[in-house]
Amino acid sequence: MAPFRIERRSPLPVDETWRRLTDWPRHGAHVPLSGVTVRPAGPTRVGTVVVVRTGVGRAGFDDPMEVVRWDPPTGDAPGSCRLEKRGSVVLGWAEIEVRPRDGGSEVVWREEARLRGLPRLFDPPTVWSGRLLFGRVVDALLKG
Repeated sequence: MAPFRIERRSPLPVDETWRRLTDWPRHGAHVPLSGVTVRPAGPTRVGTVVVVRTGVGRAGFDDPMEVVRWDPPTGDAPGSCRLEKRGSVVLGWAEIEVRPRDGGSEVVWREEARLRGLPRLFDPPTVWSGRLLFGRVVDALLKG
């Protein structure tokens, strides 16, 4: 797998940072050629499936991710969630943590991703592109 980590600080309160980062449909607005659906509709919980559809028309693939841990922040306690990739193309997992920091919040996004059938030789470019793409997504979500 190709692990990477993104860290950001925000002046936003923890609960607002959490809300923005876990508003799954908004992720699709910041990932090129992608859209996001959530099943079932309603509040996220363990068992929720977030599906990112990447492509144009019929040329594309789904990246379904199941929420396997869902612990929103409460008071001064940090929040964390874990999504496990359940698709036939993208393998791995993603974890998002949000904690209070200096009157605002700190985000730690960890992810391991791999395209099925792609040799490990491609792990370094996968890490580079994942860090770039998801860093931009996190930045955009935190801006509003």
